[in-house]
Amino acid sequence: MIVVCLPRLPRVAVCGGTHGNELSGVYLVRELLKAEKKVMEKEEEEPLSVLMVLSNPRAMQQCRRYVDTDLNRCFTHAKLNGPIPDDAPYEIIRSRELNATLGPKGNPEAVDLVCDLHNTTANMGLCFIAYSDCDWICMHIFRHLQASTNNVPMRYIHFDVSNKESYSLDSVGKHGFAMEIGPQPHGVVRSNIYTAMKVGVQHMLDWVRIFNSGTIFEGGCVDVFTMIKHIDYPRDSETRNITAAIHPQVQDRDFCLLHPEDPLFQTFSGETLRYKGNEPLYPFFINECAYYEKGIALSLARKRRVMIPAIRVQTEQQQQANKQEFASEEEE
Repeated sequence: MIVVCLPRLPRVAVCGGTHGNELSGVYLVRELLKAEKKVMEKEEEEPLSVLMVLSNPRAMQQCRRYVDTDLNRCFTHAKLNGPIPDDAPYEIIRSRELNATLGPKGNPEAVDLVCDLHNTTANMGLCFIAYSDCDWICMHIFRHLQASTNNVPMRYIHFDVSNKESYSLDSVGKHGFAMEIGPQPHGVVRSNIYTAMKVGVQHMLDWVRIFNSGTIFEGGCVDVFTMIKHIDYPRDSETRNITAAIHPQVQDRDFCLLHPEDPLFQTFSGETLRYKGNEPLYPFFINECAYYEKGIALSLARKRRVMIPAIRVQTEQQQQANKQEFASEEEE
């Protein structure tokens, strides 16, 4: 058996409130901060450094997705490194602060893993959303959660975007993913969705501790949903108002295969509009409340099975060799 050896993960960040009205992550991070305070009072040693972050405090205060602009679109290389005007949106300034705390993005000093917590109004269960379909750390964590959680459907969504163009908070870490759980209305917390997130985060942190201890995790396979395209609502050509809603046969059927000529929208006058794609694809983020402003009625993905290798943590000798290799690359 070939085992891939990967660097230890000593620093993990768990972030909530990136969108201030997605309340499971807000309340979970607050709860984790309370628990951390108790541990610190007892002066117990924790070998894993877990940084709990409330990402967008102003939006949380107002229970809004964002104040000026969507924080979770502010982490591209260009936005993090360009000049900041005097009248910069709050979230642009906040993204720099978060990049300084958790990054810098693309830098060896960045935290090892970022787990950013989100809710969706769509019926998506628990999803990992990541920019890589070959990040063995994220994919092994996903498999661990799948094996440990049987009451919530789970999927791994891949956005095929380069590191420079990756735009969300989780892209700041060496490894990262968004944990997206729904359905839950924005501005509302539902105990079943909150609990699914809490259990997911606990399993994720358990996995990291076990990985750091030297355990070998066997290889296997993960079904990956790679995002292909977004579809907007039908709109009036003059007013740009939407003229149709998601068809009842599609609503709440995230990850159920959509075939060409299947019903897709129902116009407000009662007409059925059909899916005109060339191939069957998997819809997700169906009728997500926050995406009306982005012109997205649903996203479509292609599914494939990815084989992932067995992994274990690097030995100290391997880590030292890696550091020396990195240092010599920097000198060149």
